[in-house]
Amino acid sequence: MRVAIAYDLRDDYRAMGYGEEDVAEFDSIETIDAIDSALLELGFETDRIGHLGALIPRLLDGSRWDIVFNVTEGLYGIAREAQVPAILDAYRIPYTFSDTSVLALTMHKALCKRVVRDLGVPTPDFASISSPREIDSIDLPFPLFAKPLAEGTGKGVCAASVIADRDALRDVVTMLLARYRQPVLVETYLPGREFTAGIVGTGENARVIGVAEIILNDNAEAAVYSLSNKELCEERVSYRLAEDPEARMAAEFALSAWRGLECRDAGRIDLRSGADGVPGFMEVNPLAGLHPTHSDLPIIATLAGINYIELIRSIMDSALARIPDADRSHFRRTRA
Repeated sequence: MRVAIAYDLRDDYRAMGYGEEDVAEFDSIETIDAIDSALLELGFETDRIGHLGALIPRLLDGSRWDIVFNVTEGLYGIAREAQVPAILDAYRIPYTFSDTSVLALTMHKALCKRVVRDLGVPTPDFASISSPREIDSIDLPFPLFAKPLAEGTGKGVCAASVIADRDALRDVVTMLLARYRQPVLVETYLPGREFTAGIVGTGENARVIGVAEIILNDNAEAAVYSLSNKELCEERVSYRLAEDPEARMAAEFALSAWRGLECRDAGRIDLRSGADGVPGFMEVNPLAGLHPTHSDLPIIATLAGINYIELIRSIMDSALARIPDADRSHFRRTRA
């Protein structure tokens, strides 16, 4: 079975002149090497494609694959994660992970929270602010938390994101609007424990493989799982597999949100608890990073006793289940 690998490589975009924050969501070559090696070990034939600009000429030249292992993040627009899947849908080529509707919805954090709230999953009260004129209309109790509406990897999040008063609210939101040129999500700050739940599978077959508690070390940027803390997580962050009642509640809420949003194959849901110890949904990552030792989902898998190849196998198993005639003999050989 031929598996193409579609991805946005940090080095490719650096070579185009993009800065470090611009490429923060993209993959390192170590991640792509690890995915490729795991697929080969599972018995697949692989073809590295790269980003959207590399995929289109291959499709126009007639290249086709049985499935695409898609981890592209995209560069422009709130629906950027959906761009490659939309093209693959047009060519009727199957791919891993969530479809276009899910990827577009979940990148828009406010719309996603509205759906999750309708599902009955707790999420902190929030407002979406598109211009400085709207800041005074925010009617939420302090402290608050502000971040860009459609960024990942902690972009736009720092210690100043925790906001104590209206003056700070105006300063932070105005800065984020100008810097990221997109709306800002302002929500009630939850002061409790922070969790990230790793999920594998689709629909009724989805399962939480583990819930990790995010513990910031003394040398970390305080109070927030920011971009700088994530980039230096080996030094600044400790991950602890949490299995107490509060963590089990987080797992239950995460799985409900995952299934309700119709996410597929694998990903993460981030939650944080309020002062009452009840976890609240923060956001979902349907295209979770897959660096074997640096990304949260593989870290959770490792804590739960699942090795990297088994994680990739589970992702492929879930994706191939959508292809009625898919040949799964690869898995039989590797398990023998």
